[in-house]
Amino acid sequence: MAPYLAYADKGPEVPHGVPLVLVHGHPFDHTMWTPQLEALCATRRVIAPDLRGYGASPVVPGITPLPRFARDIAELLDELKVESFVLAGLSMGGQIVMDCYRQFPGRVRGLVLADTFPAAETPEGKRARAAMADRLLREGMSGYADEVLEQMVAPYAAPEVKSHVHRMMTDTPPEGAAAALRGRAERPDYRDLLTRVAVPALVVVGADDTFTPVSDAEAMHAALPDSTLRVIEKAAHMPNLERPEEFNRVLVEFLARVDGGLVPSGR
Repeated sequence: MAPYLAYADKGPEVPHGVPLVLVHGHPFDHTMWTPQLEALCATRRVIAPDLRGYGASPVVPGITPLPRFARDIAELLDELKVESFVLAGLSMGGQIVMDCYRQFPGRVRGLVLADTFPAAETPEGKRARAAMADRLLREGMSGYADEVLEQMVAPYAAPEVKSHVHRMMTDTPPEGAAAALRGRAERPDYRDLLTRVAVPALVVVGADDTFTPVSDAEAMHAALPDSTLRVIEKAAHMPNLERPEEFNRVLVEFLARVDGGLVPSGR
């Protein structure tokens, strides 16, 4: 049984619109989705958990594989009596969303894959993630947060966005971040899975993302049977925070298609 996850649950009384579940990336928490929680809860229920080891959720040291994160989400949604939903994830959250679809595709009405990629880790990547896990346990989060801040968001991002992202990173427990890094290093390859996705998908990426560049998004778009690709200009790895109006607009367009049972355009 999963530890009890902290979560935000907005608009549970809204009867129309497919519920939306937002899965944060590493090393963040559910507040990275604040602009989406606030903008979309008038039209549907929006749920954003803190993954185990992040935010206000319990820390489980050791290793947390992506399939375990996915089962945690399923158990939370069982508890909330949410049977079917759209799943949206950014970066590691996008990979968790892919694993959710692998494990319980019948519950998923649509996928939003933001600034993420489906391939398994390379040998070099596995070594780098293990070394970073060791470093975070040894040094804490502050040095890492300082180093990667202007890759997570663009150097030209608004100061309040930079402050929010830096605060999420430094507030993350090192034990939780390290467990996720070790688990993510062993993730499955989701590329074949994407070719078999039977629901509409939206692929979103920041134009200036260096972690997961536009080419990764284009490859996922090509693999998915029914997908829309949207590139958010003047944004890096977190376009939902850097350019929330543009991100919300493409998300609302996609959700309207899911609500109406229409196949997205955009190929």
